[in-house]
Amino acid sequence: MKKFEYVITDEVGIHARPAGVLVKEAKKYESKIMVSANGKSAEATKLMAVMSLGVKCGQTVEVEITGSDEETAYENMKAFFEANL
Repeated sequence: MKKFEYVITDEVGIHARPAGVLVKEAKKYESKIMVSANGKSAEATKLMAVMSLGVKCGQTVEVEITGSDEETAYENMKAFFEANL
């Protein structure tokens, strides 16, 4: 299991468009990717679940990756968050 925390810098937070891009990225990996914020968790491959977290700019999310390709998924998801969110 790999984990990282990230502070959202996108001024509108994780709304529909960035959530859709996040889901698309997460579906590239076999590992289970969980995003947690505001005391709730969502599987990163489920759009409505990710949007229901209600993550705003400046909030910290925790990303937890578990599975066969977790090392690759960890590196790529971390880079994705830094580039897009």
